[in-house]
Amino acid sequence: MRSNLERAVDAAEFSCRPLAPVRPVPGLREDLLQGFARRPRSLPPKYFYDARGSQLFERICATPEYYPCRSEAALLAAHAAELVDLAQPRIVVELGSGNSRKTCHILSAAERLGGLREYWPLDVCREALEQAGQRLTRRYPWLRIRALVGDYLAGLGHLPATGERRLFLFLGGTIGNFSPQEARAFLTDLRACMGPEDFLLLGADRVKSAVVLEAAYNDAAGVTAAFNLNLLQVINRELQADFDPAGFCHRALYNRRRMQIEMLLVARRRQRVHVGALERAFEFARGEAILTEISRKFTRRTLTAMLEQAGFTVVRHIEGGEHLFSLVLARLS
Repeated sequence: MRSNLERAVDAAEFSCRPLAPVRPVPGLREDLLQGFARRPRSLPPKYFYDARGSQLFERICATPEYYPCRSEAALLAAHAAELVDLAQPRIVVELGSGNSRKTCHILSAAERLGGLREYWPLDVCREALEQAGQRLTRRYPWLRIRALVGDYLAGLGHLPATGERRLFLFLGGTIGNFSPQEARAFLTDLRACMGPEDFLLLGADRVKSAVVLEAAYNDAAGVTAAFNLNLLQVINRELQADFDPAGFCHRALYNRRRMQIEMLLVARRRQRVHVGALERAFEFARGEAILTEISRKFTRRTLTAMLEQAGFTVVRHIEGGEHLFSLVLARLS
């Protein structure tokens, strides 16, 4: 005999479909050509997350030095009920949902309080969405999951129309990976698709000791170094390049003036790299760096200013006793 839970899981609604882009998003070929034309050379961090990179990031989150995931999860565990009660969503939309593990704090609070009926995770990886959907339908058999495969940087104008109140989630401190101009463009884009009853829950890392910040991106086990260097293997595979990962080293430094971690791949020696798909070669001097990620850190004031400049009003700011991380609930001004 099958249990009621097993029958409920089978009956639970899960769908996964593409979200049409509003505008084209450059691929690795275009981003490499553009980024390598600059000094320092650079690439956007989205290319970290192939299968191996995603596994390494899970390991980074478990290192003792990497506090952001634990800090954000602790804030969500402690305050999810309050945040859900304030937002009272019928639909939760998560941008860059990944494995949706931290989202369970929000979903569990909504289960207790009632009112929520749908969860829309949006991510570029269909496999991650399907795996998360399978897990979530077992845990929340009452929840309808409408997974969307797409890149939020391609625009959100084609999100399905709804007249119901939504809570948008943008967690993990990902807003820090954007330059100030990129963050404002992203928030403005998001604002355009929100209604007057919708809310945004934003997770952001905070300014703190450079020692703590640099340790988080230079863990003693070398997991972050492997994660950073794996980017070269992604380029080799996708663009038929011949980067030698042993010819580069990982470095992460805190830029106090810009209040951001800068993660770099630094050439150990002079070298010439061929990129077959581009029919180009690139020279690297010893000590020359590729900027692979920025991670901006915020104060309470700079977080509020960023949101207000994009047309949001802060409803609730939760920062915890040590001010390691912030959760900000906001709505349209």
